[in-house]
Amino acid sequence: MRTGLFLLISTFPLTACQPSPAPRAQDEPIATPDLIAKGQYLVKIGGCNDCHTPGYAQSGGKVPKQHWLTGSGQGFMGPWGTTYPSNLRLNLSKMSEAEWLVYSSTFHTRPPMPDFTVRDMSDDDRRALYRFVTSLGSAGTEAPAYLPPDQQPPAPYFQLVLPAAPADAPGQEHATKAPAAS
Repeated sequence: MRTGLFLLISTFPLTACQPSPAPRAQDEPIATPDLIAKGQYLVKIGGCNDCHTPGYAQSGGKVPKQHWLTGSGQGFMGPWGTTYPSNLRLNLSKMSEAEWLVYSSTFHTRPPMPDFTVRDMSDDDRRALYRFVTSLGSAGTEAPAYLPPDQQPPAPYFQLVLPAAPADAPGQEHATKAPAAS
C-alpha cells in the first residue's frame, strides 16, 4: 500500500506540470490514425481516385498520395452536360467536419458521380473520409466548371452514351431534375 501511494505522490508532479492541450473547436477533427487509415481505405476501394486523381486509373493506382484527390480537367460528357471531378482536397478544406457530415448525407450531384454511395455511408465512414482527405492538406486547383448540354467541352473528355432507364426504375423521380453541381 505504501509503495502504491508513494508512486502516486511521486508521479503527480510530473503529470501536473505538463502543458494542457490547446482548446479546439467542437467540430475540429481529431486526426486519429485509425480514422485516417479507414478513410484512405474507403477512398481506395470506393474508386474515388479513379476520377478525382489524374492518372490514377491509367497507372494502376501508382500515383503518389500527395497527388490524390486534386480533381481533374478530364470531363464526363452526357445528356446532363459535362461535369468534371472536383478537387476534394480544396472542397473539404472549406468545410468543418460537422458541415461535411450534413452535406455528404444529403448532396446530389450530376453523373457520373455515384453520390448515393456516399449518402448511404455511415456517419463514421463519412467522418473517416473527411479526416483522411483533410489530412492530405490543400493542394491543386479548382476543377473546370460544369458545362450545359448545349456546349462542347474542350478535350480531354469521355462521352457517355447512356441507355434510358426503365420508367419504373427506383429513383426515376430525380431523372428529370437538374442535379446540383459536382
